[in-house]
Amino acid sequence: MRFLIAVTGASGSLYAQRLLDQIDPAEHEVHLMLSSYAPQVIAEELPGGLQLREGVQSHSVRSMHLPFASGSNPPDVMVVIPCSMGTLGRIAHGLSSDSLLRCADVILKERKKLILVPREMPISLVHVRNFELLLQAGAQLIPANPTFYTRPATVEAVVDTVVARVLDHMGVRHSLGHRWKEEPE
Repeated sequence: MRFLIAVTGASGSLYAQRLLDQIDPAEHEVHLMLSSYAPQVIAEELPGGLQLREGVQSHSVRSMHLPFASGSNPPDVMVVIPCSMGTLGRIAHGLSSDSLLRCADVILKERKKLILVPREMPISLVHVRNFELLLQAGAQLIPANPTFYTRPATVEAVVDTVVARVLDHMGVRHSLGHRWKEEPE
């Protein structure tokens, strides 16, 4: 499959790193795009920067000369992780002022899978209305709300509870964490 992973300037760069760690570029075509503010947040949160596996292709947010900026060549899935509320709002309203926003617009119009992982709180009515627009347009919203029934012992394990759900919705097999199951009687 062809995946486009976009990282915005919302806090939560570790979510993007853990997602990229789980997708094998030898098995899937993996493309990466950073919003204009993402590098500053990544520098604060991941002192070594994003660690990319060999084969991940990076694209500039300032260039419209990339395959996914046209409906004739969309990826199978685009994930925006973490997704700032500003980016989410611009996607909801069809603003395409850079290639990240244009690619999200293409994904929606071509009825491909767009997964947004918002990480901000609290949520305002404006955010809720943008969520509603995106859900009506076919996007999937997976807020970065970790689970704790698996008793995660590290920050990475907490993050992985969210990343596991994203991978599930991308259709990528993984072995992150435990699945909820029926209790033995």
